[in-house]
Amino acid sequence: MSQASRLALDTESNSLYAYSERVCLIQLSTDQADFLIDPLSFERADLEFLGRACADPSVEKVLHAAEYDIMVLRRDLGFQFAGVFDTMIAARILGWANFGLAALLSEHFNVKMNKTHQRANWGLRPLSPALTQYAQLDVHFLLPLRDILKAELVSRGCAEEARELFDEVCQAHWKGGVFDPEGFWSINGARNLPPIGLAVLKELYQYREQQGRLHNLPVFKIMSEATLVELAAARPRSRDELVHLRVLSESQLRRYGSDTLACVQRGLKAKPPHPAHRQNGIDELTAKRFEALHAWRKETAARRGVSSEIIVSKDALWELALAAPRTVAQLEPLQFIGPWRRKVYGDEILKTLASVDNGNAALNS
Repeated sequence: MSQASRLALDTESNSLYAYSERVCLIQLSTDQADFLIDPLSFERADLEFLGRACADPSVEKVLHAAEYDIMVLRRDLGFQFAGVFDTMIAARILGWANFGLAALLSEHFNVKMNKTHQRANWGLRPLSPALTQYAQLDVHFLLPLRDILKAELVSRGCAEEARELFDEVCQAHWKGGVFDPEGFWSINGARNLPPIGLAVLKELYQYREQQGRLHNLPVFKIMSEATLVELAAARPRSRDELVHLRVLSESQLRRYGSDTLACVQRGLKAKPPHPAHRQNGIDELTAKRFEALHAWRKETAARRGVSSEIIVSKDALWELALAAPRTVAQLEPLQFIGPWRRKVYGDEILKTLASVDNGNAALNS
């Protein structure tokens, strides 16, 4: 590793099989060889050599869809990152329609990947030969793929933009792991329920989280969000009603049937939840700025032939809407707008914001 000037990197986790997921495999590829590291068999200190390489900007780390891998390696092993090249971001900047790794490997290297292995339980040991081969393929072609993409980025004058996006992804931090007891509001179909149904949904949602934590299972394996909404809409009072709904499997009925009915009863007696606190204090003018910036981003992306997230992130839109900068100098302190974006999009962003604020002032005058 100390001799490598660049390395390809990927991880596999057990998020589909555990409440508290963890990195279960680390795949590496240099210009000389491929390596699979089993982090479950090592102490954290044993992997410091890899942490040093990840933090070293002189060693290029090539990943595909790097954000998740960076987040989990930072979370589980404390790694810091610099000098990343993200092949998915590069493909999206170039406007390539197929930017998934399997599609890129098929197109450029005639390699076919078995996508079913993506859902494997990587926490089990021993790993089968098929899984180890799949894991190796995830990194084996990343370095030559990087070379193809880098040449195209340079030829089209996109290298500076790509570097800014690569540097931003290096700062990714894990956003999960903290349960939001009010998260049921974001479930599809929740806001179509009557107030009493929302009270039942809240009870079911919190119960599902408790069971996931208790049995170390991802919560979707306890009950799906669609099942929670169906139960909250029907609000069964008896086991016969619950069975007749046919939304729970036989195993779910055995494990969670009685508790589900108890959740319904608690919800029926509870005060319906109120959604007002979910507005996060966003005033009308800020919301107008966000919508205008959102429309500008969509138009700019269409003009360039890229996805909207390549122009600026949604976090950047909110940061701009809240800060409402009026000059280029006022753009500089913002976290989500880097030097390249300020140079290329700064004037357009400021004009978009000014049009909203001037229109609002005219209405209030």
